This record gives sequence, structure tokens and C-alpha cells, in this order.
Amino acid sequence: MSSPRIIAGSARGIRLKVAPGDITRPITDRVKEALFNIIGSDIIDSYFLDLFGGTGSVGIEALSRGAKFARFIDLNRMAIDAIRNNLETTKLLPNANLIQSDAFTYLSRKPDLGFDYVFIAPPQYKELWKKALLIIDLHTNWLNPEAWVLVQIDPVEYQKVELINLEEFDSRKYGSTLLIFYGKFKR
Repeated sequence: MSSPRIIAGSARGIRLKVAPGDITRPITDRVKEALFNIIGSDIIDSYFLDLFGGTGSVGIEALSRGAKFARFIDLNRMAIDAIRNNLETTKLLPNANLIQSDAFTYLSRKPDLGFDYVFIAPPQYKELWKKALLIIDLHTNWLNPEAWVLVQIDPVEYQKVELINLEEFDSRKYGSTLLIFYGKFKR
């Protein structure tokens, strides 16, 4: 797989470095473009949380397209280093924050910020997406009022999740990738 690139915005066309080895699985350009076409201009001035940062491709794409701020969480030091390098290359580091942490520990603490978009794309086939989604469902203070939680998984991983505060409102399949969209439950 070639290195991911930024598709649009201020960093358009810049290729990103990936962490060595197989610790990340970068999103394809096709899926990333589809995701941001769905979000559209609402990304402008938004706060974006890239929960399992990997290369930082999705959060950096958000910044490139006009997000005000992006936070990247990853447990792996090599992934954090790759994200930092990619943010420096794209000149978007001033609008970003990187935290080396376990995503579940991070989500379980008291929120210091509300996000408009939370992107969940963890290592596959371990139900980590479901675990992260359930924690966010219980800790919705991480979410601004009209926030979306975006999940990227292999379609074979999908299952309905019983939620209290969030609800699934859309899903889109692109080959071997499924994007699932959740929002706050409207009572």
C-alpha cells in the first residue's frame, strides 16, 4: 500500500509517513474522500478527535479542510512520532494536540474539551471499536451538542450496539471498509 495523502485543503497532495511495521492500517483515499464528502463544510471550525491516531491521516485531513483543532490519541510511540512528523510536514501542528495514551483510559477520564467529530478506527477484529463506542456513550461530555461519532471497521465486524445516549443514523460500505455514523439520541 502506498503512503496515504491529504486529499483536499491547505495540505492537499502531501504524502504522509506511516509508522514502521504493521502497527497502523491507513484509511484508503477512496474511503477518506467519501467520509469528508459526507461531513462536507461542517468540518470548518470543528473540533476533531482521532482516537486511534495511526498515521494521523483522518485528523490531518480534517485540519487541512478547515477544522479548528484536532487531538490525536495513540498508545504506540512510533505512531505518535509519525503523526507529529506528518503534522510538521503539513504545517498543521499548531492546531493539533498529541497524546500517547490508551484510548479507553483517555475516554474514561474527565473531559477537558468537547468534540464535534470523534473518529474510531482501532486495530481490527478485536471489538475495540465497540468498547470505545460504549465508553463514549456513557461519557457524552466528550461530545458537543450536534457531534458525530464515526466508526471505521471491516464489515464482518459490524454488530448492532445497545446504546443509551447515542444512536446509529447511517452506514456506508466501501469494499472491505464500513463507515458507521452515530449521533446523540434525540429525546
